[in-house]
Amino acid sequence: MTLVTTSAGAFELDSQTLRIVHAVATYGSITRAAAALGYSQPAVSQHLRRVETRMGMPLVTRVGRGIALTDAGEVVARHAGVVLSALDSASGELSELSGLRAGRVRLSGFPSASSTVVPSLLRTMADQHPGIEIGYVEAEPPESIAAVRDGSCDVAIAFAYPTDPADAFGRLTDGLAVTTLFRDDVVVLTPSDLEVDATSLDSLHDSTWIAGCPQCRGHLLDTCARAGFAPSIGYETDNAVAVMSMVAAGLGIAMLPALATTASPVPAGVTAHPTTGEHRLVVAVTRPDARALPAVDALLTALTAERPADRAA
Repeated sequence: MTLVTTSAGAFELDSQTLRIVHAVATYGSITRAAAALGYSQPAVSQHLRRVETRMGMPLVTRVGRGIALTDAGEVVARHAGVVLSALDSASGELSELSGLRAGRVRLSGFPSASSTVVPSLLRTMADQHPGIEIGYVEAEPPESIAAVRDGSCDVAIAFAYPTDPADAFGRLTDGLAVTTLFRDDVVVLTPSDLEVDATSLDSLHDSTWIAGCPQCRGHLLDTCARAGFAPSIGYETDNAVAVMSMVAAGLGIAMLPALATTASPVPAGVTAHPTTGEHRLVVAVTRPDARALPAVDALLTALTAERPADRAA
């Protein structure tokens, strides 16, 4: 912080000097000022002499048996009250943030996370950090990651299919911080009266498929391509409940992450078959410096502890 004069240029004044001069003005003596500040009298006197030498003018002068502020000291004291009040106010607000008694986090997540991970996370944050305000918006990964990048979102709960070479997740998150939360296995849903071996997808090449969200549809295409065929997609919807209802109605078969079946239980007449190694990673995406914000760091800490009870391991 600086006080500026037109004749002598800028004088650098640190907060300790401001507090000392303000205390001298308040208590009328160096001894009482030192006691109020918790310093020794010699330490305060030495500090004032160093500042006076640097400034080239005295701040205090002896008057009889006591001391008084000089004109320069009066200027510093007059401004010190305002500056110290602002510093104390800022320090209090920072203490609130540091103590996690205040703050705001903007969170987004994909639909099946909204029904599984997010409610528990919000409850945990409300219990442990009631002063932190959390805003939540549901969004699929491309949009939520873009929101993190442009600064309109602090934390995005997203997902990536690590086995898919065409998955754009790496490109979307380039330069951002990605924290893996858990693995979410993929299952194949079929009508219960259809006997299939989902561990061998090539046996399903003649089936009609029901595709999900764009990322899940991309995973379906890639998985089937690795199995040696292109799936015949009869229907598309990003509503997992609708996908399962269509399978129950005998309209086709589908591939869904297990988290989607945790969010909404598999209906009667539908069987969920495990696959061999097919999975996605559920992750948290933030800006690289996000953990420097105490409220965001607290949410990320709570988020990494979240484990949907019924998800596939």
